[in-house]
Amino acid sequence: MKYLVMVQGSQAHYDSMNGKESPGHPVWSEKDLQTMFAFMGEINNDLAESGELLEAHGLTEPAQTRLVSAGKDGRPVITDGPYSETKELLAGFWVLECASLERVTEIAARVAQCPVPAGSEDSGVVIRPIGEADGGGS
Repeated sequence: MKYLVMVQGSQAHYDSMNGKESPGHPVWSEKDLQTMFAFMGEINNDLAESGELLEAHGLTEPAQTRLVSAGKDGRPVITDGPYSETKELLAGFWVLECASLERVTEIAARVAQCPVPAGSEDSGVVIRPIGEADGGGS
């Protein structure tokens, strides 16, 4: 079964990594960033070695987001981010092929242990099964 494992984030998370502190988002040091990248790299290496990793990417900050929707006249409405009404967005993801929900949950639990500066808010890790081409998902 294929799964999408998603790390949530917000503009405040990205800002704190770039030196701007806010409540629940202390500034990350260079060492904090290196530790996080090493941790995620180790997970990626382990998943590649086990054959479970299909794809993985970190995403740029929400400030670089663009939303395209259909206007009432049928023409596209384009809005650049970030969006104040959106508290959490997708920060990164893995597409994994795992034997069971229990296995992908073990992986997500490991991802959730990523080291962050003291006082950082937990943004969580979300698991979504990927539906098959025939419309099934289980």
